[in-house]
Amino acid sequence: MFGLSEVALLLIVLIVLLGVRKLPGLVRSAGQATRIFKSEARALRTQDTPPATGPVIEGTVLPRDERS
Repeated sequence: MFGLSEVALLLIVLIVLLGVRKLPGLVRSAGQATRIFKSEARALRTQDTPPATGPVIEGTVLPRDERS
């Protein structure tokens, strides 16, 4: 990945290129995109698992004509 010096250099380049006025909006958008990505990934993980059901009651199933 990146070391501390590379991250600092990248931040300096971003500040120079984008200017100080646009940087807070950019960081806010990046944070929002990260939150959306994490919530969608979490939803996909929970979508694959079957929903929890109530307690299982053991018994026998009677044919339709024997039910009261």
